[in-house]
Amino acid sequence: MRLDLLSRILFIIYCVEAGAVFFLVPWGAAWDRTIVQIPFEGLRDLLLHPFFRSLVTAFGVVHLVWAVNDLDQLLQHWRSRARHRTQS
Repeated sequence: MRLDLLSRILFIIYCVEAGAVFFLVPWGAAWDRTIVQIPFEGLRDLLLHPFFRSLVTAFGVVHLVWAVNDLDQLLQHWRSRARHRTQS
């Protein structure tokens, strides 16, 4: 039981961190500096295109929504366990 709880909490933390990175990094200067170093012009143009950056940002939003959903489920589980304890 404790291992399941720990893995759920770690997964929520991962989703928040990955979501924040995927959401913010494509629009930062570090992305531009890194992508400009790619020697293949076609790939570089694709990765610098706003549509591709938006796809990466959307992937970040998916991670953030997933984290919120899992956190909500975890909190509901804790609340239901607390109610059962008080009723018993």
